Amino acid sequence: MFQVGDKIVHPMHGAGIVDSIVQKKVNGVVREYYILKLPVGGMLVMIPTENSGEIGVRPVCERDEADKVIAAMPDIEVDMTQNWNRRYRENMLRLKSGDLLEVARVVKGLMLRDGDRGLSTGERKMLHSAKQILISEIVLSQNTSYEDVEARINCALA
Repeated sequence: MFQVGDKIVHPMHGAGIVDSIVQKKVNGVVREYYILKLPVGGMLVMIPTENSGEIGVRPVCERDEADKVIAAMPDIEVDMTQNWNRRYRENMLRLKSGDLLEVARVVKGLMLRDGDRGLSTGERKMLHSAKQILISEIVLSQNTSYEDVEARINCALA
């Protein structure tokens, strides 16, 4: 169980702070939900408490782990298939894993592909959300600004 004020990560929405824990009736069933407030865009996400582990919700990584991910980005091996459908599915699985290094792999792969050939609309959206997920967790783990983290990631990939 997480408490109000805990910094947690949802694999598909990124990192945020537990704003409250509420009981809501959804589809006729009363359940407890974490209300996750995301710092980027100020979005609120409702996460059912009982299966948050199955979804992949976890605490935000430690400061040094975030530093290691940024430091590892230049050396991440990216093997993107030419088939955009398979590439999209593989990247989606990486994002859903919730592993920060896998999210960084998606960001790097799509940024490189964007530089080479450009991206389809779907992949452009995926790059945007993968960057949000990556940056939001590093921002919360290091108590720094969004712009600072984005600049560090761009520098690591330059």
